[in-house]
Amino acid sequence: MLLTFALFLGSAVVIYLACEYFVNGVEWFGRKLKLSSTATGTVLAAFGTALPESAVTFVAVIFGKTPEARDIGVGAALGGPLVLATIAYAVVGGALWLNRRRLKRADRLIRVDHQRLARDQSWFLAIFVVKVGLGLVAFAIKPWLGIVFLAAYGLYVWREMRSEDHVPEDEVLDPLKFRPRQVDPAMRWVVAQTVIALAVIAAASRLFVGQLEAIGAFFSLPAHFVALVLSPVATELPETVNALIWVRQGKERLALANISGAMMIQATIPSSLALFATPWLFDAPLKAAGVITMIAIGYLWWLFQRGRVDARWILPVGLLYGVFAVFAGWWLACQG
Repeated sequence: MLLTFALFLGSAVVIYLACEYFVNGVEWFGRKLKLSSTATGTVLAAFGTALPESAVTFVAVIFGKTPEARDIGVGAALGGPLVLATIAYAVVGGALWLNRRRLKRADRLIRVDHQRLARDQSWFLAIFVVKVGLGLVAFAIKPWLGIVFLAAYGLYVWREMRSEDHVPEDEVLDPLKFRPRQVDPAMRWVVAQTVIALAVIAAASRLFVGQLEAIGAFFSLPAHFVALVLSPVATELPETVNALIWVRQGKERLALANISGAMMIQATIPSSLALFATPWLFDAPLKAAGVITMIAIGYLWWLFQRGRVDARWILPVGLLYGVFAVFAGWWLACQG
């Protein structure tokens, strides 16, 4: 068991270090492609870090041989957005609050385009309401609606790629870690650093999830509890770590853009795959995950719509994941 704990902690450290290289590389990649900074976070960074979780859903729903195996994919499609809407946002608020002196901030305000983030929340909420609603009913053409979710993500990417934003004067791009002495590194070095870091993140995340499942078994936690409550936190760790790193650099705009983009991916691509291959019908914990996610997004929309957000105001959304964990534990205990 000591080896399991060592691998658990070691993989978490590797994920953090690899994310340092990834966020640095993806920023340079966005500059090379002449993308806006926000589009770099919502599209490039989000797609890269969400790819491993989407692959888990794909394997579970397409190649799963039992209904239970396919249910893992459905759970991942609901659990990912819940973690991002609660824990990831709370991490951003907490990190900014704790680092305000190091960043020489006179206040705790989040420096972002509030109206844009509010639009992102409303865009996600509209898709997510449809997604949850489909999980409550059964009808013949439901699988074909997966195409609609793919189209929605395509439209979102098109909108983000066309967008422009203003970069604060004190927000600078650090040298590429693979070529720290070059002012303008070659594209091949940018791609190499980004791809290698992403591969390390994917491998370390898989190891991290495996050790988490082993720890759950060691403490006699129900397998369903680990799958519903703990595994989503582990699979969304790269996005959360990316956000933490960017906030520590004073780039909360990129951090929140990465979370928004990852949420949009999780709301569309894994859902479309699950719709194609499963009945997409929810049990009580999945319904609870959907409702709590919508509450969190509604609260975040209200915050950003106001146009002035104190970092401390985001912290309460993290508690909503605890509410879900308590409900899931209670429900599983009643089933047992």
